[in-house]
Amino acid sequence: MAARPVVRPAEVRETDGPPCPACGTPNQPGRKFCRRCAAPLDAPEPVAPLPWWRTRWPFRRRVRGGSGRVFRALVTLAVLAALAVGALFLLPAGRSLFEDTRDKLSGATAISPSKVTASAEIPGHPAGSATDGLNNRYWGAPAVGDSLTFTFRAPFRLVDLVVTSGASTDPQVYRSEARPIALDLVTTTSKGQVAHKAITLNDRPGPQTIPTGISDVVTVQLVVRSAAGTGQGRHIALGEVEFFKRG
Repeated sequence: MAARPVVRPAEVRETDGPPCPACGTPNQPGRKFCRRCAAPLDAPEPVAPLPWWRTRWPFRRRVRGGSGRVFRALVTLAVLAALAVGALFLLPAGRSLFEDTRDKLSGATAISPSKVTASAEIPGHPAGSATDGLNNRYWGAPAVGDSLTFTFRAPFRLVDLVVTSGASTDPQVYRSEARPIALDLVTTTSKGQVAHKAITLNDRPGPQTIPTGISDVVTVQLVVRSAAGTGQGRHIALGEVEFFKRG
């Protein structure tokens, strides 16, 4: 009898496919495992890093879907409520800081009152002399406790107050009369809100700047609380008062 033919499988050359990530052997496209070392050819995709909030308790736990959702939701609501309460308590301070920053960025411009009155005045030294822009003219107050009131046409933010104390900027003339060294700044807003601020001046000639930062001002009153150089035959001299609003 004739010998049965032997069927030999054709040699398959896999030289054009992607190399195995483990041994480097080429493999035909579509194979799942390497033909030489049986390593998986489809490498797993890298796991994306967790967001920062997932690294904080209680979100950092890896749990199965559906477990712990209610607890995490309650914790999130508690955190949001705490932030809301904190913002409510810090709102006045935050608003003040915001307005002060706006003052520094916007600059300041001078504003003049539409009316100036005094509770008392020395003849020849009326209340209007405190806003005439002249350093050799001044408002003369008979005694401590007298006041000046400045009225403005429209509400504005009072950024700075500049006060020139004494009868003149000349040192010799400056000491010829008494000078206010403590004033009470009383501001009234368009809504009728009244605020007080104590001002202490240096006993020296020349302008002195007092930062204020008061919004919605319509009237300003300066009350003399104490003075230097008082004596028989002397009155209190206030040379000039200047107001600056947000630019």
